[in-house]
Amino acid sequence: MQYLLLIYHSETDWNRMTDADRNAMYKEYGEFTEDIVQKGQFKSGNELQPVSTATTVRVRDKKRLVTDGPFAETKEQLGGFYLVEAKDLDEAVAIAARIPSARVGSVEVRPIIPTKMP
Repeated sequence: MQYLLLIYHSETDWNRMTDADRNAMYKEYGEFTEDIVQKGQFKSGNELQPVSTATTVRVRDKKRLVTDGPFAETKEQLGGFYLVEAKDLDEAVAIAARIPSARVGSVEVRPIIPTKMP
């Protein structure tokens, strides 16, 4: 089964980190990613640009509304994701707990509903 691991953290806290601390966390991410690739659990993943680069799209009464920035102001922002293969929710949670940002933010674990293509 596939799970999407949504990584949330405070961009303000991230920007306050020293270069050394940020580089250490990137190193941990590299090691983590390499490990789940070798175990066959990695399907996809990326870091996201800051929320200041986001564009939000809504359609109301058949009119497209486009605004700069995220949908809502929140304490933590979506900073990246992993799509992983896990045998069950327990294994997906165990993988999520190893993500370095889980120590300073949170990781939401969501099962994927497989889409059947014609």
